Amino acid sequence: MRWTRTLVTTLRDDPQEAEIASHKLMVRAGLIRKLSGGLYTFMPLGLRALQKVAQIVREEMNRAGAQEILMPALQPAELWERSGRLAAMGPGMFKLRDRAERLMALGPTHEEVVTELLGGEVSSYRQLPCTVYQIQTKFRDEIRPRFGLMRAKEFIMKDAYSFDTSLEAADASYQAMYDAYTRIFKRCGLDARAVEADTGDIGGKWSHEFMVLADSGEDGVIDCPVCGYAANQERAERKVAEANETCGAVEEIATPNVRTIDDLVAFFACPAERFIKTLVYVADGKPVVALVPGDRDLNEHKFKRLLGAKKLELADDATVQQVTGAPVGFAGPVGLAVPVYADQSLKGAAGRITGANKADTHITNVDLTRDATVAAYEDLVIVGGGDMCPRCGKPLQVKRGIEVGHVFKLGTKYTEAFDAAYLNAEGQRELMVMGCYGIGVTRTLQAVIEQCHDADGIAWPVTVAPFAVTLLLLDPKDAAVCEVVDTLERELQAQGIDVFTDDREERPGVKFKDADLIGCPIRVVVGAKGLAKGGVEIKLRTSKDVAIVPVADAAADIVARIRAMRQD
Repeated sequence: MRWTRTLVTTLRDDPQEAEIASHKLMVRAGLIRKLSGGLYTFMPLGLRALQKVAQIVREEMNRAGAQEILMPALQPAELWERSGRLAAMGPGMFKLRDRAERLMALGPTHEEVVTELLGGEVSSYRQLPCTVYQIQTKFRDEIRPRFGLMRAKEFIMKDAYSFDTSLEAADASYQAMYDAYTRIFKRCGLDARAVEADTGDIGGKWSHEFMVLADSGEDGVIDCPVCGYAANQERAERKVAEANETCGAVEEIATPNVRTIDDLVAFFACPAERFIKTLVYVADGKPVVALVPGDRDLNEHKFKRLLGAKKLELADDATVQQVTGAPVGFAGPVGLAVPVYADQSLKGAAGRITGANKADTHITNVDLTRDATVAAYEDLVIVGGGDMCPRCGKPLQVKRGIEVGHVFKLGTKYTEAFDAAYLNAEGQRELMVMGCYGIGVTRTLQAVIEQCHDADGIAWPVTVAPFAVTLLLLDPKDAAVCEVVDTLERELQAQGIDVFTDDREERPGVKFKDADLIGCPIRVVVGAKGLAKGGVEIKLRTSKDVAIVPVADAAADIVARIRAMRQD
């Protein structure tokens, strides 16, 4: 392909709205163009790279035994009502009405649709296991689209769904997808790591996220460098010792306008961990309380999972007043009539300071065992660096990651809602057991760039580069130079090598800069001066070394280099 016949425009300056390197480079290299917030057009170079990522995904899904289908993006909203997720997804789902005033939704995912489908297609255990997948556009009304393709309103995802006869069989399907994901990200040139994760609105008992570690990542990843334990910060656990403390009698202290932990630390002149935060929430319409140490934050994902709640939100001021009898800032666990759950680190805690459930008042010497009724002590806080690993007890680290894939064990959450059953060997009806598996194809493409770039531009892995070779024609009016370029193009293309020839009448410096910006794995320079010295220049994008190779040997040399890259 020739530059002068291709819609490629590079930019010298970073776009104003771009915050991270990969977003800046995708725009500057002419891979994407913004239509609106969270909406992007893929330009020719970007689409070529995207198609290569999708092809890797497709090949590994097929290799794992999955069958490709394609489901509608537009879905009847009643399917989501049957699963209970129409309300749970809330404003994050695009909804519309057709001309018959029937409520419809643009699919953010397809659990409901595929369960309805398989429930009608599968009737016997002989048809199971069955795994289907699609690569399709998804829609989510992000409240704050950002980072380019990382958090967009429209994106391309591979979503797969497995159906099995038992939990044990479902585990095998889960492992097959897990292994396929490992191969996919390796083939894309990504250093991705599987971490334990929260199941969120998808549901199910267990899941893993595949994270690309990067400073720009939106997700916190908890990592143990000793035993290898890794989890998304939403899911991560920690090991704690029981407090086993003692104290004297409770004492009221007047604390006018002292509401926040910072205020309390200054007022009482003691560290934040000696206080207990009393947090009032509403879970599925009913008030409930969580207790965490004053220096920690509640992990709402853990709390919601513990309660088995479909909806969890922080109580408003009126509800706090109703539950505690005090304004916000003076709540405490003593004497509450609603369910109270405490973080596990507070088991045996005494001598702590809490709100007195009375305006402008706190109490000291609180012993939770003696003075409060706690329904359960559970792991409720956000795990941070320095906390103890739940497996080996060594200090944990916090890193940042970009989620590129997620695998879930769903169980019968959806098959029960849609009565998706099969007849077993004895002729009895049983619910199918499900798993679901997503890869953000567009996000994976950008994650490659986030992990594979330098100060000059993108440095594509050969497997997903829009072209394997950038061929720079330095003297477009020199017939001898043009003949060498034409010959190299034909020889490489005959070997199945993608070649992008920069045949513009531009200065060599401009072509070199654009070649580095676009980032194809191999740069080949053909010019009159080079030919006079005996050959063409061949340089890897990730190396400073330049080789002068005779014209007759150039194609073979390039093919050998590409094959070596693909074997790495």
